[in-house]
Amino acid sequence: MTKKLFFYILSFGIFFACNDNNKEEADLLIINANIYTVDDEFSTAEAFVVKDGKFVAVGTTAELQEKFNAAEVLDAQGKTILPGLIDAHAHFYGLGTHMQAVDLTGTSSFKEVVSRITEFQKEKNTDFIVGRGWDQNDWEVQEFPVKDTLDLLFPDIPVAITRIDGHALLANQAALDAAGITVDTPAEGGEIEKRNGKLTGILIDNPMALVENAVPATSTKDQVTALQDAQKEVFQYGLTTINDAGLDRSTIELIDSLQQAEELDVRIYAMISNTKENLDYFLGREPLKTDKLNVRAVKFYADGALGSRGAALKEPYSDKHNHFGALLSSVADFKATAARIANSEYQMNTHAIGDSANVVVLKTYDSLLADAGDRRWKVEHSQVIAPEDFKYFSKNIIPSVQPTHATSDMYWAQERLGPEREKGAYAYKQLLDEAGIIALGTDFPVEKVSPFLTFYAAVARKDTQNYPEGGYMPGQALSREEALRGMTIWAAYSNFEEEEKGSIEPGKFADFVILDKDIMTVSEEQIPEMKANATYLGGKKVY
Repeated sequence: MTKKLFFYILSFGIFFACNDNNKEEADLLIINANIYTVDDEFSTAEAFVVKDGKFVAVGTTAELQEKFNAAEVLDAQGKTILPGLIDAHAHFYGLGTHMQAVDLTGTSSFKEVVSRITEFQKEKNTDFIVGRGWDQNDWEVQEFPVKDTLDLLFPDIPVAITRIDGHALLANQAALDAAGITVDTPAEGGEIEKRNGKLTGILIDNPMALVENAVPATSTKDQVTALQDAQKEVFQYGLTTINDAGLDRSTIELIDSLQQAEELDVRIYAMISNTKENLDYFLGREPLKTDKLNVRAVKFYADGALGSRGAALKEPYSDKHNHFGALLSSVADFKATAARIANSEYQMNTHAIGDSANVVVLKTYDSLLADAGDRRWKVEHSQVIAPEDFKYFSKNIIPSVQPTHATSDMYWAQERLGPEREKGAYAYKQLLDEAGIIALGTDFPVEKVSPFLTFYAAVARKDTQNYPEGGYMPGQALSREEALRGMTIWAAYSNFEEEEKGSIEPGKFADFVILDKDIMTVSEEQIPEMKANATYLGGKKVY
């Protein structure tokens, strides 16, 4: 080899070695992907880089490979990647406790309910049986059950089973006795049902708390298990942030301690339950904010649910004349609580189903927020709205809805509301047009955890049996882009977190999900069966 040739080879090697050394170091490089960034332009990309738990660059495979030297390189082989999905309204801790109780979802009769309770008790042998998930609207006889059978089977063991929406409960006599409930017990903001002067065991809305307070306290070990079980469930669907719609101080503090100890990873946007103790403690303090926990909202219940006829309507129920449902607190109490929250740094998120409840919430919000700046208060569910009341929604009064409620309720919604009033129900497109933004969630465990069912219900307006043909009130369907924004960046915005999550952009948390199919182009009928191949939170693979 000549000296000249040797010099060229040496120089060539030194050049590339130096060039490689000039690359920026990173933790993870994803290449050859189909990435929907969900940025302002809804742009796509094929690669991104993660360092210290955040996205640092987004672009093409070639340019990022040339610029970065990553400890791990993952070839996505064309798979679709989305920002980590956000459930804007769910019950995360409730999902975990639900997994420890009798699962009554999908039961087709009260006989099946009783069978599941009996099998559960054979296995668990508990001192107080609790369960959730029954829905009389799915039974051949669409009437509330009564306690007689449970009294016969469990004369000495309290049984309390909650309807799927969480707004009605069936208690046997032992549970009623444990709660101190008699035919003379007053019922404010709900109902203690009686027939022929005797208790049926059905409690609706506020009186349910009497039985719930009689249930033995859950051990800390069981609470931790509930939270960790719920986390496993949500991660397998690509969910990385959950808005928990109602938590007490003790549960929030447990979540914080587990996250700090790195025993719980999921990000939680916590709405504190509206109790005197919670409000007195939190409203006098700054909102609690860490990378994984954001405590800055109050959850208030304006009314009950449509399925149990507890939603407050302006006119009587079409299938139960002279029955209007009920507000769960007085208008004066609601306004006083709203004014108190308005004087704090906290957001107010109010459950409102019926058109009567919604107008009270909307007008109160409007009066308090007119000159209050950027507050982003939410109306959770925004389910039945009178035509004249849609105008109140805006980016400061945000609709937070659960699309699968429409496809679950569509079988009987018209019976409850009548055809004219139904036109203002589950009206997601109209809500979006008015507000310019809409946040999407599931309300699990009321509905299933899967965000793909949320997406499907939002865009197809059908159930998983492809019913009805053409969709339920198809004019209220969202586009695929709108639905995805509602589950990512708009949900983040509704939480004051749009600068840190909700899209794949430099500077944001590296939360993302790799899907088995392209959610933006796959046929509608395949959406419900979609799966997450992998879920990452802060650049770390958690599923």
